[in-house]
Amino acid sequence: MARVLVLYYSAYGHIETMANAVAEGAKSAGAGVVVKRVPELVPEEVAKASHFKLDQQAPIATIDELEEYDAIIVGAGTRFGTVASQMRNFWDQTGGLWFNGKLVGKVGSVFTSSATQHGGQESTLLSFIPTFLHHGMVVAGLPYAFQGQMGVDEVKGGSPYGASTITDGDGSRQPSAVELDAARFQGAHVAKLAAKLVG
Repeated sequence: MARVLVLYYSAYGHIETMANAVAEGAKSAGAGVVVKRVPELVPEEVAKASHFKLDQQAPIATIDELEEYDAIIVGAGTRFGTVASQMRNFWDQTGGLWFNGKLVGKVGSVFTSSATQHGGQESTLLSFIPTFLHHGMVVAGLPYAFQGQMGVDEVKGGSPYGASTITDGDGSRQPSAVELDAARFQGAHVAKLAAKLVG
C-alpha cells in the first residue's frame, strides 16, 4: 500500500475542502492517506481580523516526516501568481532532506486556488514543480483523462498541471462539483502512480 501525504495551507477553507477531496481520491485508489497542514505564519490577531478559517482540524506537519511517505500532494492558494508563503516557508526548510536524497523517487503533485479565473493558478502550479524536481521527485499533474477540465460550459478551475478552484474576491464561491471531482481524480492518479513505484 502506498502512503500518501496531502499537505496543505488554507487561509479561508477552500484549499482545506480541496485537500479532503484529494484525500478521498487517494483512499479510493487503495492508498494509506494522511492529511496535514503547514504552520500559519500570520499573527493570530491579523488572521482573526482578516477572517481566516482558524478551526481547521488537520494536524501540523513536520519537515522530518516527509520522507515517510511515497507521495506528497501539496495544496496552497496563489499569492500574486505563486504559492502562498506559508507553504513556501515550509519547503524552504527541507534542505536536509534534499542533501540526503530523502525524497528521491517519491511522487509530487500540487493543487491550488485563486480569487479569479485568471489569478495565477497555472503559474502557481508550474512554479512549485521545480521544488519537486530539485528533490528528485516524480511529478504528476491532472491528466486530460479527467474530462471535467474540458469545455466552456461553466467557469471552473483545473489544468493538466493540477486541480484548482476559484474562490471569488470575497471568498464566497466554494469548490464546485467538477473541481472537487478533479481533486479526487488527482488524488487517485497520484496514489496509483505511487503504488506502482513502491511495487
